[in-house]
Amino acid sequence: MTDLIQLGKAAVAAKYKMQLLDTDTKNKALLQIARALVAGESYILSENAKDIEKGEKNGMHPGMIDRLRLTGDRIRAMAEGLEQVAGLPDPIHEVLSTTTRPNGLVIKKVRVPLGVIGIIYESRPNVTADAFGLCFKSGNAVILKGGSDAIHSNIAITKVIRDALEGENLDANAIQLIEDTNRETTQKFMRLDQYVDVLIPRGSAGLIRAVVQNSTIPVIETGSGNCHIYVDKDADFNKAIPIIINAKTQRIGVCNACESLVVHKDIEKDFLPLLEKALKEKKVEIRADKDAGQFIKDYAPATEEDFSTEYLDYIISVKTVSSVEEAIEHINAHNTRHSEAIITENKEAADKFKAGVDAACVYVNASTRFTDGFEFGFGAEIGISTQKLHARGPMGLNELTSYQYQIEGDGQIRP
Repeated sequence: MTDLIQLGKAAVAAKYKMQLLDTDTKNKALLQIARALVAGESYILSENAKDIEKGEKNGMHPGMIDRLRLTGDRIRAMAEGLEQVAGLPDPIHEVLSTTTRPNGLVIKKVRVPLGVIGIIYESRPNVTADAFGLCFKSGNAVILKGGSDAIHSNIAITKVIRDALEGENLDANAIQLIEDTNRETTQKFMRLDQYVDVLIPRGSAGLIRAVVQNSTIPVIETGSGNCHIYVDKDADFNKAIPIIINAKTQRIGVCNACESLVVHKDIEKDFLPLLEKALKEKKVEIRADKDAGQFIKDYAPATEEDFSTEYLDYIISVKTVSSVEEAIEHINAHNTRHSEAIITENKEAADKFKAGVDAACVYVNASTRFTDGFEFGFGAEIGISTQKLHARGPMGLNELTSYQYQIEGDGQIRP
């Protein structure tokens, strides 16, 4: 069994070294690690193949296999993410504000690392590199706990990173992976508050709920994605159809994929047959309410549960409404506070939607698939936070920092 106490102590020792690294040293290491990942492609893919074979043998869902699978392009994308992080401004030591008090004290609010970050995640092995890059650039040490589905892939990626760190004469314990995949170890990790400063779960709704309910470490909650697209009565169909197809089918196994459609009744007769044709070409099953079903030839009746389901599959629900207000009410009742979109040429409707929908990211005339740290220009991302304290939306470098007040005086004493 993994000695979590030793991992924790090693991470704490590493975090104090990390806090002292200058920007050039961090960037040089990130670029070297990016090169090492590309150079290690054959090794990483051979280990990933073991995970894929096991997943397919165990009947893993195709959407989850897609999350698990690495390719040369995906490894190069991981490397590119690290290169992009290296090119981003270093947030550490940024002065957020400066105040000079009447007694001459100068009070600065300065950005500092969080410390040791724990991340519990499922399936997607690219998270291993993405998480390390952001934690490293923001001056943090990281302890990773991946799922059993991706254990060979995660071990391989971590080994490449640790070897590259050692090659740069840096502490390899800036990244540690818990290789023991049993549930008891995960439970103990969630109680390692003596060593871990913050815990970030990334994965299914069940995983996130288990971490939130059981952790004694402060948690930044990332959310599953029941993302909606509302097609308003003033929508441009030539925009709406490609946006929906992209959001639903580009990658089905990701949290920013569209799972639910909301359609204004004034356009259902003209719009829904066009939508059905486009979805049928992509082999997407439609689960529609009774009203929408009048204009769709091949559909299954939607239940109330369908409107709240993150399918991660070629399935989409359709709900009809009579107003933007009703659309907002429906979305807020069923969403996961992740990403929601409106398709409309009506600015008033768009503004009302943006103001009324409770979500980390709200789109107007664009695919929900853009909710991603890379697409937002943050480099790789830790996850999409759906809570409102500390971090919300794609979590990049700034979201992995805290702040410290630094007070400079010249002999002042308090009267």
